[in-house]
Amino acid sequence: MPMPPITPSRRDLLIGSALMAAAPTPSTAATPVTGTPPVPPQGPRKTLGMVVFEGFELLDVFGPLEMFGMINDRVDTVLIAEKAGPVASRTGPKTIADVSFADAPKLDIVMVPGGSGTRREVDNPAFLGAMKRLAEATPQVASICTGSGLLAKAGLLNGVRATSNKMAWQWATAQGKEVHWVPHARWVEDGRFITSSGVSAGTDMALALIAKLYGKVLAQWVADRAEYRWNEDASDDPFAAINGL
Repeated sequence: MPMPPITPSRRDLLIGSALMAAAPTPSTAATPVTGTPPVPPQGPRKTLGMVVFEGFELLDVFGPLEMFGMINDRVDTVLIAEKAGPVASRTGPKTIADVSFADAPKLDIVMVPGGSGTRREVDNPAFLGAMKRLAEATPQVASICTGSGLLAKAGLLNGVRATSNKMAWQWATAQGKEVHWVPHARWVEDGRFITSSGVSAGTDMALALIAKLYGKVLAQWVADRAEYRWNEDASDDPFAAINGL
């Protein structure tokens, strides 16, 4: 014998209506990231030179280069070392330096990474002298991680606010007593210098530099295209406290 249809009570209808009202509504779909930069190139192309040396940290170099590589319609990149050719990273894989310091082109930006090799290069007068001459001739100078220790040892950061890797803080800061070291910072910008904290901080710093040079819209497009969560706050540095600073 068929069951009679169940008629919902007024109470059931009210409960159902309340639940539907409380349910989240679908959000508007985000605009997909395209392969075309949202801001067209303006002005002359820039050249970014990344310094490499035996024992450089891989992400220090290739994190920032990946960000700038997304806008290779307006920025050329070149790897620079004491001599052109293969250069081994801290963990072993090698990169190829395009040119030596002596043959480096005119740069708009120079970046100096960190890595275990910085401990050797601070005692290499030839390297420090060549790096210093290159930096002095370049409008924008950046460092990642303990690369600021190299800039400090070369005397480039005297009187400048700067930061470095928090795990290597004591070593890095010992390279320049006249530097105004900032312990709580993801990165620090002071005039033509911009220095970042350890390793991954260089990628955040690179995006901040892109925002400075080309605008926030383009920088966010670069981060989105790389599927990277950009930490835009230069003062957001939990690693200082973790390392007792």
